[in-house]
Amino acid sequence: MKTTTPTSMSDVEFDRLRTIIYERSGIWFADGKKYVIESRLGRRLEELEIESFAQYAQFLTMGPYQREEFQEMFNRITINETSFFRNEPQLDIFERHVLTDMLEKRKSTKRLRIWSAACSTGEEPYTLAMILQRTLGVRLSDWRIEILGTDISERVLKVAQTGLYGQYALRTTSDLVKQRFFKPENDLWRIDPSVQAMVNFEVHNLKDSLAIKRHGTWDIIFCRNVMIYFDDEMKTRCSQMFNSVLADDGAMLIGHSETLNESDGWERTPEVQAFAYAKRSRNGL
Repeated sequence: MKTTTPTSMSDVEFDRLRTIIYERSGIWFADGKKYVIESRLGRRLEELEIESFAQYAQFLTMGPYQREEFQEMFNRITINETSFFRNEPQLDIFERHVLTDMLEKRKSTKRLRIWSAACSTGEEPYTLAMILQRTLGVRLSDWRIEILGTDISERVLKVAQTGLYGQYALRTTSDLVKQRFFKPENDLWRIDPSVQAMVNFEVHNLKDSLAIKRHGTWDIIFCRNVMIYFDDEMKTRCSQMFNSVLADDGAMLIGHSETLNESDGWERTPEVQAFAYAKRSRNGL
């Protein structure tokens, strides 16, 4: 017999669920965010015919489909707010200063590696691929460019891999860029195959510092507007992980409301609005 959706979540149930979420993803829901979990998971309990959030917590930790259900839960409790060329002033400085400097540093090897962490539906890594295309132009074929987009959610990465986007994803994209890199397809926009071919996607949990280390070092890392959802312990953990896999002369770019600490080995670069950091070790500090 089908059950009805629970109308409320107890404080005990909320604490249990947010602990599970934190242990698996590093995302922390503060006391005032109980309604977020309650409202976004209510429908899921109804679908599973589970009578309480306590039973759902047990299902997440003891059921035979723990991994699959965590993915489903995570898809429902997170908001993947992104778009192509998001925060264009930052990307403009990145293109004119950070990227130009890095290409000069790598001119002998002509190899560049970029990691877009927590990339959601792929707009950011594809944006970086477009920037590289217009920066390098005909020289692109001389370079070995690796762009990796990672996210904890399998669902959003499946969207990224299709290369198909609605108009909302292009709301911060200029008409010139749209004409050059996209083609209309029914009510959607398909990204140019040459851009799509430059980006690979992979599921990755930022709590798993060992998994990303198998990729070696990165010249440029983007992780924007993600660490604001972490508590101090998880922020430090991520900061140190990013520092450990960034090249000594590399660049780390974050969101405008985020910071990286000197104690974790960072120093901010001088470019205004770049929100970029370098490893302090590069100057022997």
